[in-house]
Amino acid sequence: CMREWTRKPRQAGWHRRSVALLSLHQFCRDKGVFCCLVPERGIKMKLENYEVHLPSYSIGGKIYEKIGPVCESYGKRVLVIGGRKALAAAYDKIAAYVAQTNLEIIGTEIYGENCTYATVERLRALPLYQEADMVFGVGGGKALDTVKCLCIPDDKPVFSFPTIASNCAATTSVSILYNEDGTFLKPHFFIRPVMHAFIDTQIIAQAPSQYMWAGIGDTYAKYYEALISSRDERLEHFTAVGVAVSQMCRDPLLLYSAQALEDHRRGLCTYAVEQVVLAIVVTTGIASIFLTKDYTPDYNSGLAHAIFYALTAYPVIEERHLHGEVVAFGILIALLVDGQKEEFEKIYELNKSIGLPTRLSDIEITPAQWEECLDRIPTMSDVAHYPYKVTRPMLEDAMKTLEERAVSHR
Repeated sequence: CMREWTRKPRQAGWHRRSVALLSLHQFCRDKGVFCCLVPERGIKMKLENYEVHLPSYSIGGKIYEKIGPVCESYGKRVLVIGGRKALAAAYDKIAAYVAQTNLEIIGTEIYGENCTYATVERLRALPLYQEADMVFGVGGGKALDTVKCLCIPDDKPVFSFPTIASNCAATTSVSILYNEDGTFLKPHFFIRPVMHAFIDTQIIAQAPSQYMWAGIGDTYAKYYEALISSRDERLEHFTAVGVAVSQMCRDPLLLYSAQALEDHRRGLCTYAVEQVVLAIVVTTGIASIFLTKDYTPDYNSGLAHAIFYALTAYPVIEERHLHGEVVAFGILIALLVDGQKEEFEKIYELNKSIGLPTRLSDIEITPAQWEECLDRIPTMSDVAHYPYKVTRPMLEDAMKTLEERAVSHR
């Protein structure tokens, strides 16, 4: 079987492990042969001492009633930090439930505009922060990333209260840091996530639906990028678990996304909404913790994110489009580059059904701008660990196929 496989025609861009786009696993499966890969020559699996801290969470429309049982053992004085809109949406409800406990809210603070080290240090210098036994972080990704970067290094208990479902900041153990001018700086990894996430689906259902819409794209991307980046490798246990968990970043979205968005736009908290929120906020967070245990993006990113970061060179992306929206477009290119035609059709139809982009014009990028990116995308760190070298011809062919598909299905 191995001899026959090695005679298969080779495509351009084979990578350092000499693994084809058609994997040995798939080839053997088609032949009815069991396949067990061994580590690469010269790479040894080793014993390690390590720890993994997974998130705990509560979810539901009345879940703030769990604040007392979960938080009271950490102290009494609570400082609430969040975004302006998030606090307007959630603070009164949080305060009403806190009033039924032995906890005391000693103050509230707007976190700022971006998750920056300067913002973190400003909050750290607040007397109220020094007095607080714990912090409640309220809001979206930047607010929650800020309170994690503030509290976790100080070993101060921190709890997350997400008010939108666009990412997994409420449950994962990393913060995305920005420069003062708003440009991306780096990921800041922690040994653990927040102590507990309180995911109120009623509050999330009342938020603008475009955040969930974009979160869907960023979430199913986790599955495809983890799967491709880890292809035909013998993985450490934690990475293998992350790859396995990532499938649940895709499967519920194929089933529930359309209904969830319809319900969300009507402000309804339904089972479909809950399943999509769980995929975006919880499953992706758990997968990311396992996939980044070594503080590396090798298995936690891929071509779709390389495309996104390359396209941020054009202001229209940051000004008029959401991260997950552009990543959803990038996944279509990634699946075509990878030769996954069936999966491409699934995601293409999902994107069409819920309005995520399927053409370059949907993200307001011109053909000339795309052409400018074709040499930059293969150099991005997001594809440094890809199982083959991404090339300009691969990207050109994928875009041609995508545009033809769009024209033929008008």
